[in-house]
Amino acid sequence: MSTDVSPGLPTAAVATSRTPPFPRWMLLVLVWALLIAAPYWLPLVGGYTALAGKVLVFGLAAMGLNLLLGFTGVLSFGHAAYFGLGAYGAGLTLRYLAHSTPLAMLLGTLLGGLAGTLFGLLIVRRRGVYFAMCTIAFGQLWYYLAYSWNDFTGGFDGLRDFHREQIGLGPFSLDIAEGGNKFYFFVLAVFAITVGLLGMLVRSPFGHTLRAIRENERRARFLAIPVERQIWLSFSISCFVTALAGTLYALLNNFADPLALHYSLSGYFVVMCVMGGMRTFWGPLVGATVFVVLQDYISSMTVNWMSFVGAIFVLVVLFFPRGLLGMRRQRSSG
Repeated sequence: MSTDVSPGLPTAAVATSRTPPFPRWMLLVLVWALLIAAPYWLPLVGGYTALAGKVLVFGLAAMGLNLLLGFTGVLSFGHAAYFGLGAYGAGLTLRYLAHSTPLAMLLGTLLGGLAGTLFGLLIVRRRGVYFAMCTIAFGQLWYYLAYSWNDFTGGFDGLRDFHREQIGLGPFSLDIAEGGNKFYFFVLAVFAITVGLLGMLVRSPFGHTLRAIRENERRARFLAIPVERQIWLSFSISCFVTALAGTLYALLNNFADPLALHYSLSGYFVVMCVMGGMRTFWGPLVGATVFVVLQDYISSMTVNWMSFVGAIFVLVVLFFPRGLLGMRRQRSSG
């Protein structure tokens, strides 16, 4: 699935100049085959199934942010707020309301998504650093609320004492309570459905208007595109997807902590998008894979893991300015 269009080149010229080394459908088949078979080949290279689940969760959050950052051209440093609200919404539902995994995911996604939708109405006319600073400020409000409301959220220690429950499907049931491969495939199914919907969205007329705004907002206005409304819709959908990823994060760990709301996590999401290629559809997943694997491997050796990840990020920005996947696409079209 490709959605990247190089700025400054006519569409027809781009279409005829690109000569991918092999058909894109083969690349998609390869990606999904690797994801489906991950619980079986990952242990052979020193990994584990929970790590693959974490890659999917953070990859989904980064792809949600990328709808706003890569396709609309608007930078948000506060998406951790919606990720954390999704996690807390799911955790609080399971702990206080009902032992139902689907209900927890629904309420967590609605909590994060609706918070982003309402907040987006307030800041949709801001641009650049002002927009980014507003998103940070709003995110920190939720962080300090979760941090200080000790009796309800667990405070700094985080929200505990809840567990994901098996899912009833009529006469059948999906037992994801024990984790392992069953829970991984459940996360993969949610990831696949959401990514499929995102793919249709960015290929729709709405997705084309987002790219028009990204390339030149003034020209988009001349074309009678309602810029503020489209940015608000992009922001809202992006928050819903990120909140859904947050619910999966809470189910993965059976835990939600205030750091899931902290602005530093928003920075990690931005790093994943830039590292993988924020103008490509799959770039954020590639960036999330590199980031999560590096974090897992280097943090097992030193607490200063971010120094090494930061150095690798600088090298990627210097030598792959379009990101890892963006550079591959640039070479194939050159």
